[in-house]
Amino acid sequence: MISHTVHLGLALLWACGQVNAFYLPGVAPTTYKANDEIPLLVNHLSPSMYWQHETEDGENMKGDKSRYLYSYDYYYDRFHFCQPEKIVKEPESLGSIIFGDRIYNSPYQIKMLEEKTCVPLCNTIIPGKDAEFINKLIKNGFFQNWLIDGLPAARVVHDKSTNSDFYGNGFELGSVEVVQAVAQAKTHPKEDDSGSAKLSTRDAKNVQMLKNVELPYFANHHDITVEYHDRGEGNLRVVGVTVDPISIKRSSPGTCQTSGDPLMLDEKNDNEVYFTYSVRFVASDTVWATRWDKYLHTYDPTIQWFSLVNFSIVVVLLSSVVIHMLLKALRSDFARYNELNLDNEFQEDSGWKLTHGDVFRIPSKSMLLSILVGSGIQLFLMISVSIFFAALGFLSPSSRGSLGTVMFMLYALFGFVGSYTSMGVYKFFRGPYWKANMILTPLLVPGCLLLSIVGLNMFLLGAHSSGTIPAKTLFFIVLLWFVISVPSALAGSLIAHKKCSWDEHPTKTNQVARQVPFQPWYLKTVAATFIAGIFPFGSIAVELYFIYTSLWYNKIFYMFGFLFVSFLLLTLTTVLVTILITYHSLSLENWQWQWRSFIVGGVGCAIYMFVHSILFTKLKLGGFVTIVLYVGYSAVISLLCCLVTGSIGFLSSMFFVRRIYSSIKVE
Repeated sequence: MISHTVHLGLALLWACGQVNAFYLPGVAPTTYKANDEIPLLVNHLSPSMYWQHETEDGENMKGDKSRYLYSYDYYYDRFHFCQPEKIVKEPESLGSIIFGDRIYNSPYQIKMLEEKTCVPLCNTIIPGKDAEFINKLIKNGFFQNWLIDGLPAARVVHDKSTNSDFYGNGFELGSVEVVQAVAQAKTHPKEDDSGSAKLSTRDAKNVQMLKNVELPYFANHHDITVEYHDRGEGNLRVVGVTVDPISIKRSSPGTCQTSGDPLMLDEKNDNEVYFTYSVRFVASDTVWATRWDKYLHTYDPTIQWFSLVNFSIVVVLLSSVVIHMLLKALRSDFARYNELNLDNEFQEDSGWKLTHGDVFRIPSKSMLLSILVGSGIQLFLMISVSIFFAALGFLSPSSRGSLGTVMFMLYALFGFVGSYTSMGVYKFFRGPYWKANMILTPLLVPGCLLLSIVGLNMFLLGAHSSGTIPAKTLFFIVLLWFVISVPSALAGSLIAHKKCSWDEHPTKTNQVARQVPFQPWYLKTVAATFIAGIFPFGSIAVELYFIYTSLWYNKIFYMFGFLFVSFLLLTLTTVLVTILITYHSLSLENWQWQWRSFIVGGVGCAIYMFVHSILFTKLKLGGFVTIVLYVGYSAVISLLCCLVTGSIGFLSSMFFVRRIYSSIKVE
């Protein structure tokens, strides 16, 4: 079996390697000599979370959150950017493609240590309709994303909370100046005291009002600054890249004076635009190994530490209370149930022992429950191992798409464990259709996930977004799944069917089901779900903000240490609250714990996560496509969370139930 797994892993690595990740930092740093060409690659244009609007007084006013959540291809024909003689798409990793990277060559010519000033790139005609499209993106804070030697071209950002400068990923498509303009408005006199006055148009008075008007300026000149580290003997390495976008209105490419008027695209007429760029080189003491440090910036790390420490204390106290309470109650129960009392031989049992004849009864829709649990464990292992590797530094953010590629690889490999768990749970239920379980487990959840992604992909395609996953990539993913994951999953199911002993129950099941007595409100499924979901969600809530920011606004997420600890707290709290509710439900003679443990463990946290994702946007999404994409992907993420935490809750309850009922004597 170990040999089979190793061969499977090598085959998957080979298949993913055929996608050709174009940059592997830390493995092969590029060393340049003077006058060596440094390729400048262009990536998609993406929305940003915040941007600055400049007022007439020269002050910066922070804008609202972006209303767009999808990116555009750099060479999308409505931008009319300068193009090289032949556009060549760079090979990318599978994860890079899935997360929307579309990287091409560019017409910019950069050579090591060769400084340039106001180099003409091209001139182009931007029609009024396309100018309106570009101006809208400028107002909504879209950023350009370039790559030089694998480093993102950045902008210098000052963080007031830490009083430090860092490099923000990408730079502005243009700038926005907020001016006050006079607008005409109509107002009407108030009615008289009797309320019988009739208003007419000639009663209206014209008044002048001041309102803020946003003037978008399109950046057609770029000052590129390349930082390099001299290793001696003429060996130079790129350790930083910044770009300053400038808007210059001109009738010829011969001048780059920034003191002139900025370029504002006319939305009613054609615009002739001249593109230019300048390049300068700055020596730096930063070594190649630490060049990413200036890009990886935490705005306020004390928030995460404070939240993590506080919730860790809460979890420790909760676990201490729960474990102490359960152990004390169970010791008392075991002593009472196993005591041989000759004076009262026919004493009637009470509490959870009364349900021994029903607690292992097969639940309704046992096939679906077992498949969901197996798929949830598969996701749980993928997430935990991916975060662990990333926290150790094996999945550096400098390696574009490596995290997504490794996550897909692990998800495919853990199909073996997922199917083993699914079949083991189905055997625990003593379900009769084990072959159907073996076939459906590797197909049901991945198939639904694929259909959801394809459906959302159609909206991206309709919006001409670069985030649209190509059909070739989707076909490759499906092929890889059937070649690698499905055979592994079938092997896991067969081994579980023959070897797994979860179907050996410590008590026998009665033929007639016992009636469940009335339950208090806090132990009913809906109430227990919302109460139990607070604790797992609280452990991950702070990290969700940074995760959503990274997913939607093209920010680099690298705080995997915090995330790993938060995920451990999520797992622990889910186990504790689910076992606690299961025990109290059994003590009140409610033997229907199977679906309840899955729902209590998973649904509450997922609902809180979905509500959090909606509140994260502050409901300022614009456009039907943006709303569908955001709500759709947020729902998918929440449902996957439900699978993970629900599976944890069910399995912890299952082993808890087996353990306590195997410790009592039942005649």
